[in-house]
Amino acid sequence: MDLGISGKRALVCAASKGLGYACAKALAQAGAHLVIVARNEAPLREAAARLRLAGGSVIEAVAADITTAEGREAALAAAASLPGSTYGAYDILITNAGGPPAGDFRDWDETVWQQALGANMLTPIALMRATLDGMMSRGWGRVVNITSTAVKAPSPYLGLSNGARSGLTGFVAGLARQVAASGVTINNLLPGTFDTDRLKSNLQAGADQAGLELQPYMAKRIDAIPTRRFGNADELGATCAFLCSQHAAYITAQNVLIDGGAYPGTM
Repeated sequence: MDLGISGKRALVCAASKGLGYACAKALAQAGAHLVIVARNEAPLREAAARLRLAGGSVIEAVAADITTAEGREAALAAAASLPGSTYGAYDILITNAGGPPAGDFRDWDETVWQQALGANMLTPIALMRATLDGMMSRGWGRVVNITSTAVKAPSPYLGLSNGARSGLTGFVAGLARQVAASGVTINNLLPGTFDTDRLKSNLQAGADQAGLELQPYMAKRIDAIPTRRFGNADELGATCAFLCSQHAAYITAQNVLIDGGAYPGTM
């Protein structure tokens, strides 16, 4: 399927690996020009090299911490390196950040909470604030925030993520409806359990809290997923690219769950 986004300009955060990279790859394959951002330069450069092989896109890499004002400034300035673009003139924004640490809420002081809110709520809001007016003036734009199933089914050991991502979800619910008439959509993509590097640390934290060894705990988690497996990052990337496509123009203010059927509710 032609997604209709060839030549569109996209900013993809935390894109050196995992779910962010999968989203970047799917957009590159659809012909979008990309600025990818991550903190660690070496893996980011390797990711950019692989992405250049994925499609006929222009790929620029910015090694920066997107959770800082300086990192966001570098990412916005990099838009000018894409064809036909200027500072901050992105058509597509994919917000993503490493989830906050798992653990017990008794161990989290205000500094830890501020870090979680900064990365998983305030940073996406700051990026939307910097890019949405331009999208609206051009009459087209797509924003996809990668959040978590925790906003629908909170995890007992991921309280920082539960709180920060739920705050972002509530904010987007109002904002998306404000900008929809301008041809701009904003949706949240809620990944369940995907086979990424972060999964390993989350599984260990869950096993520790449950008092189980890692392998029995992992088997229990897989058994709770109707598909009987963890997700593949490319599956999420394809869903992200579709939400950014011309075909998804009537989808906005939605929380798109992609979890192999693990969430048991009907809504």
